[in-house]
Amino acid sequence: MNREELKFYSGKRVLVTGHTGFKGSWLCKILMDAGAEVTGYGLEPPTNPNLFSMCGLEKGIRSVSGDIRDLEKLRNVFREVQPEVVLHLAAQPIVRESYGNPVYTYETNVMGTVHICECVRGFASVRSFLNVTTDKVYQNREWEWGYREEDPLDGYDPYSNSKSCSELVTHSYQRSFLKEQGVAVSTARAGNVIGGGDFAPDRIVPDCVRAVQEGRSIIVRNPFSVRPYQHVLEPLMAYLMIARRQYEDPRFAGCYNVGPEDQDCVTTGSLVSLFCEKWKDGSSWENRGDNGPHEAGFLKLDCSRLKHVYGWRPVWNVEQAIEKTVEWYQEYLSGGDVAACMERQIQEYLAGEKAWK
Repeated sequence: MNREELKFYSGKRVLVTGHTGFKGSWLCKILMDAGAEVTGYGLEPPTNPNLFSMCGLEKGIRSVSGDIRDLEKLRNVFREVQPEVVLHLAAQPIVRESYGNPVYTYETNVMGTVHICECVRGFASVRSFLNVTTDKVYQNREWEWGYREEDPLDGYDPYSNSKSCSELVTHSYQRSFLKEQGVAVSTARAGNVIGGGDFAPDRIVPDCVRAVQEGRSIIVRNPFSVRPYQHVLEPLMAYLMIARRQYEDPRFAGCYNVGPEDQDCVTTGSLVSLFCEKWKDGSSWENRGDNGPHEAGFLKLDCSRLKHVYGWRPVWNVEQAIEKTVEWYQEYLSGGDVAACMERQIQEYLAGEKAWK
């Protein structure tokens, strides 16, 4: 997705669920700047502080406070907005939280998907629907190569498993109803995202920021776990690319992994070491397991399909991703203009794009 391709969204009616979250806020910012008529549907921002409020999105989009589990309210929003493009990000996204509250996790991630699919089915205005899931949908065998879209879906923990179910719900609606109605449907399975404005608990970069802010050592629970870390702009631009291309030609619809190059799938310890290096204040980390619930030790994605079908390539490597992330948080902690920092990073990303087709 480059500057010219983003012009596709100018004047388009776009509905984003989960718009008040970390990824949703960045996505709405991109769409708003592209001239889209954005409606966001989601809960109140999940953290305090939060990126949604910081970047003033409520002034540039229509923000509807609602639970994805509330089918009738969601239907009313569809009825009023008549969206052309629907991007579904609403979720309970934290693995550890899913162990503590599995019922809520399944209600949100599975029935929430049923509700959004039912609304897409019920409104002829929708031409393109993208359900954002996760790299954790796969049955994780702890092997060293990347999972492909044809590999079995069977997430281990309630979060991962509920996202596997969300994929299956989407596939069923696509085969049973949406394809016949002319709605192009895709799912996108993104790797671990990092970037400025994430304040969620139990995520490695926000944990790093909280530690350096408090002047203490960063605690790393699983330093040897390998993850496909990428800057948040990587999957978001891929989502917009998929939604645009399938809107124009439904043959582009499908299931797609979105992740970094193999060399950028690094251990959590390596990521935190990069963070400390870029922060430049003598920050350090220590390995301290807390006997928490099971989390995957090794996870990589094979993104060959997205590369082949769309000519897509990642723009920033993991070092650049950390550099941009640190830049945002240091702007925030110094009382600077974080919205301007976001705009600058979006433009830098687009300027560095590698000739996607």
